[in-house]
Amino acid sequence: MEAAAPHSRVETRLTVTSPDQMRELGRRLAEVVRAGDLVMLSGELGAGKTTLTRGLGEGLGVRGAVTSPTFVIARVHPSLGDGPPLVHVDAYRLGGGLDEMEDLDLDVSLPESVVVVEWGEGKVEELTEERLQVVIHRAVGDTTDEVRRVTLTGLGARWASVDLDALGA
Repeated sequence: MEAAAPHSRVETRLTVTSPDQMRELGRRLAEVVRAGDLVMLSGELGAGKTTLTRGLGEGLGVRGAVTSPTFVIARVHPSLGDGPPLVHVDAYRLGGGLDEMEDLDLDVSLPESVVVVEWGEGKVEELTEERLQVVIHRAVGDTTDEVRRVTLTGLGARWASVDLDALGA
């Protein structure tokens, strides 16, 4: 079997109908991520980015409640076991690209952690070509619709052999 090209791309689309399902998706995602992975989350306010990350933290068995790091920018959740720590970043208030993100030392954290960046588009892609991009779409406006369309795109050789479709099981 040939090695995947560095610019490999795998993608799957899922439908999530409740916050509990979004959290469960995060727990299932914890089964496939490993130290060194960058996960970029995007979606409208209230789409479920932090809920997904909360489930990921539960699945990884990390310390501390996973909450939105909007005002602290980044939180590190150490592992309670032998798994990697979770670094949860909210780049919403950061205007600059990687220059501004460098102050967070994500490049230092990345090799031994799972790094999740909310609102990271145009800001953290330079950290690694191999990343998982998660886009969460929800109905906008005055609605109580809980349905979310989630697109997971694995970029790079790291994700070429990961069965992202299994996350929807």
